[in-house]
Amino acid sequence: MITPEKNRLLTEVGSGKPMGELLRRYWHPIGGVSEFDDTAIKPVRLFGEDLVLFKTRSGKFGLIARHCAHRNSDLTFGIIEERGIRCSYHGWEYDPTGQCTHQPFEETLDPSATLRKRTCLPAYPVQVKAGMIWAYLGPEPAPLLPDWEAFSWTNCFSQIVLAEIPCNWLQCQENTVDPVHFEWMHNNAPQRIAGDDGPYSPTHLRLGIDDFEYGLISRRYREGSDESAPLWSVGRAILWPNGWYFGHHFEWKVPIDDTTTLFVTWATLHVPQEAEPYKQQRIPTWHAPVKDATGNWIRSHVGNQDIVAWVSQGPITDRTRETLGASDRGVAALRRQLFKDLAAVAEGKDPKGIIRDPARNRRIELPCVDRELLMNGLPAKEMVNHPTVGPFLQDFFILAGQPDEVRQEFEQAMRAKRAAKALHTMVPQ
Repeated sequence: MITPEKNRLLTEVGSGKPMGELLRRYWHPIGGVSEFDDTAIKPVRLFGEDLVLFKTRSGKFGLIARHCAHRNSDLTFGIIEERGIRCSYHGWEYDPTGQCTHQPFEETLDPSATLRKRTCLPAYPVQVKAGMIWAYLGPEPAPLLPDWEAFSWTNCFSQIVLAEIPCNWLQCQENTVDPVHFEWMHNNAPQRIAGDDGPYSPTHLRLGIDDFEYGLISRRYREGSDESAPLWSVGRAILWPNGWYFGHHFEWKVPIDDTTTLFVTWATLHVPQEAEPYKQQRIPTWHAPVKDATGNWIRSHVGNQDIVAWVSQGPITDRTRETLGASDRGVAALRRQLFKDLAAVAEGKDPKGIIRDPARNRRIELPCVDRELLMNGLPAKEMVNHPTVGPFLQDFFILAGQPDEVRQEFEQAMRAKRAAKALHTMVPQ
């Protein structure tokens, strides 16, 4: 149990709040590059700030305050220029650094542009990696954007999924260090709700949580296995402070504000070895619904089941009412590390997992079950029956709502060249 004061400390993410200042020390994925195939402006809200993400005609991304410094008009309705974004109300233009670069009428009367030179909106640096747009909202100097090895795997089809979750970021992230929920939320509960009398999922026998350079390692094994099981010997990587790595996908929970979270998934799958070489031309981005057409929460997919568990705790769960047990050792470890990081930031130090040495930031290998096959692929017939990659060939099981066009792109990649014959009876036509 923690106090109301400590719960607020862990969950309040606005500017000036300790947790907000801690989380701003990291790069966060905020969207997909492919979202800008058909539009150049996207309103975003991060850590309680209303911002606008835009792509100039020259191809550079910018992230600045959403409202023009002149009369607060919304730049979401702005005009994209060669090197910036222009307010459609009176034509004031801003570059990606937030600096005002043109004030048409004011400069007509004052060619020296006195007002323009001292007009600047808050702006944050952005980078592109793995088809995602990343933002850093903290103090300079910014750390390096992590170069996780999986981002560089070749012959893979990747996709980005975004979902807006109506609850605080921490109850989403605490899910990552709670392995017993797999046994119930994803295995037993769907069976029992459907009236299936079993047999049910094997019971967890042992849990472990270890520290590592970039976060925590969650370990577990169930009945019928032992410490040789990959989920114990290798474990799952909890990326600090708000990520999770499975090998075939990453997840991040990015605070929009205290009671809303951007759930970002980056999923990748190596094409059948018969389809090599394969080079993906664009990484599609799609938005996953959290409710169906009737307004009910979607529970058909693994990620959607998690979402229901997160939001059912309330916008900000009251941790003073918890009754933690033996299955919550990971939750306790996560909170302890966050409190350590809050203290470090207060002392002017870097929190956990910050990378500043370029020599260390090259294809960083993370703990990964089935790493070799995920990185190098399998023959088509072996893929179909493999428990790690086979399910992806039937359905994108992580989140519901994959658009038909993305599924078609995926199937085309999986069927490329000689793989088509091997897969034609297994992958839906």
